[in-house]
Amino acid sequence: MTVFTMFDIRVSGVLLPVFSLPGEYGIGTFGKSAYDFVDFLRESGQRYWQILPLCPTGYGNSPYQSICSFAGNPFFLDSILLCRDGFLSPRFAEERIKNSGRVNYDYLEKSQRAFCEDIYNCSLNNLPDDYELFCSKNAFWLDDYCLFFALREYFGGNPFYEWYTGLKMHQPDALSLFSERLEKEINTQKIIQYHFYSQWSRLKKYANDNGVFIIGDVPIYVSADSSDIWAHSDEFDLLPNRVPREIAGCPPDYFSLDGQLWGNPVYDWNTQRDNNYKWWKSRFAHNFSLYDGVRIDHFRGFESYYCIKYGSKNAKHGVWRKGPGKIFFDEIKKDFPTDRIIAENLGFLTPAVDDLLEYCGFPGMKVLQFAFDSGEDNLLYNPRSYPKNSVVYTGTHDNDTIIGWADHAPKEDVALAMNTLDAEDNDALAENMMMSAMNSESDTCILTMQDLLHLGSDARINTPSTVGNNWQWRLKSNQINSSLSHHLLDMTRLSGRAIL
Repeated sequence: MTVFTMFDIRVSGVLLPVFSLPGEYGIGTFGKSAYDFVDFLRESGQRYWQILPLCPTGYGNSPYQSICSFAGNPFFLDSILLCRDGFLSPRFAEERIKNSGRVNYDYLEKSQRAFCEDIYNCSLNNLPDDYELFCSKNAFWLDDYCLFFALREYFGGNPFYEWYTGLKMHQPDALSLFSERLEKEINTQKIIQYHFYSQWSRLKKYANDNGVFIIGDVPIYVSADSSDIWAHSDEFDLLPNRVPREIAGCPPDYFSLDGQLWGNPVYDWNTQRDNNYKWWKSRFAHNFSLYDGVRIDHFRGFESYYCIKYGSKNAKHGVWRKGPGKIFFDEIKKDFPTDRIIAENLGFLTPAVDDLLEYCGFPGMKVLQFAFDSGEDNLLYNPRSYPKNSVVYTGTHDNDTIIGWADHAPKEDVALAMNTLDAEDNDALAENMMMSAMNSESDTCILTMQDLLHLGSDARINTPSTVGNNWQWRLKSNQINSSLSHHLLDMTRLSGRAIL
């Protein structure tokens, strides 16, 4: 099915990370549960499935701290599909574990090496006909990433800026030497990436054939220890030893009184401009090949971005610097379907950010929870003020669930929400808040799966500026059922968003 329009007709969808899908392999995969979820969306009258980045996770298991913004996370590979196609030994498909409702990263990390080696061995004499084509089409990122991955393992997981000088500086002679030395490890990762994109493309086609479109997520920054920065260091603001001069974050706000210290290097936008934004164009091209539409994380950073000196303990004392602004998006518009972009315009906004959003024409985000936050300019998030060209959410992956918010937010904020939405208890609040979002003027409404299930803080995806308990929540199989589907369909029909 060809995507002919997005974000400008009255429809809705559900936000659910792939890792949150149910199953017995420690994490959600591209297997049966993903196809079942597409069926659930279709039967519920939904147009969109919004996900989080599919790239390999980095520090704190965060998909926003990836070791490569182009690669796919091998944890999402489905063992049963690989086994069925002859690319994995049956014993791996039989090694199931109980779904505790949390991603089991310990299990995944311990089993990953043997899992990948088995895929390599099973695939070596059974390479698909299009494998070489995949490698050549993706060589611009695949070669660097696979060598980078192999080198990280070779050096015991140490970041690239601690490697030997020749390797740290990405010098051809050193690359050639270690490419020969680590040939098997490199080829293993190439085969893994082939299978990742093969499984994903089949899943996406199934979704599109069933009238469901995928909204992906493009983090504005990349990890300090990533193949992106290692191979394209001139595109980033780095010191001669390849560590960041400044790191990205945001000042104190709703989520953190200390601000958020993300730790990502910021871009050298002058070099990016001189290179005609080649790296960013490659990134957009890659993401539009993966998804039907994309959400640009931290859109305001393209107008101006918050920088903190490298080594700082918090983000309280940063500075704002000008981003590339309209010139950047003028270049992007030349090559890409910008009517398929959502701008994440949350946080500290200025008239200049609003002007850039209007200039680009992207729908911005409206988060209904923020309408009841006494510490914010909540008029921006009052559903009566939402423009048609916007995407309304009850919350995002960074918010608490509605039930969790009602349990922990200031009493006066919760009372305001209860009175405004005519709710007598937390469950009624969840229902009425979702219905308020559905009934808003926003062309697109995205509900979180946790809110649909009336789950509390235990189901929160991420708490900004914390590490240890994030990116873990998972559905259980019995939570996706016909009763929930009928309820969501009723909400969607009542609000005039159903696509059936």
